[in-house]
Amino acid sequence: MTSGDLAWYGPDAATFGDRVGGAREAAGMTQGQLARRLGVKKETIAAWENDLSEPRANKLSMMAGLLNVSIVWLLTGEGEGAPGPVDDEPSASDFDGILSELRQLRTTLRANADRAAQLEKRLRLLVSSREAL
Repeated sequence: MTSGDLAWYGPDAATFGDRVGGAREAAGMTQGQLARRLGVKKETIAAWENDLSEPRANKLSMMAGLLNVSIVWLLTGEGEGAPGPVDDEPSASDFDGILSELRQLRTTLRANADRAAQLEKRLRLLVSSREAL
C-alpha cells in the first residue's frame, strides 16, 4: 500500500462504506458474491457500502479475511488495506509528450524529404550529363 492509497481511503477521505466497496472491488468480487460468502443478503452489503448500517463484529472479521484487509483498516482507514483505484486517464503531460514527439518527427520527415529531393536532383544531373556524352 502506498501513501497515495492512504490518502484515497484514509479517515479524512473515505468512510467505512467506501473502504468496504473499494476492498471488495480490489478483491474482484461483486456485492452478491461477497454477500454469499458472508451469509448475508446483497442488500446488506449495499447498506454497509452506503453507510446505512454496519456489520456485527463476527461479519466484520469474516469480511476483512475475505477481502484480505485488516479490520482496523476497514474501520479507520489505517493499516493494511486495499490499494487505491488506478488512474488510467491520460494526463496533460502524456499529451504534451506525444505532441512533442510528433513535432520532432514532422521536422525530421521534412528534413529527410528535402535531402531526398536534393539527391534526386543530383542524380538527374548526373544522368543527363552522362547522356550528353
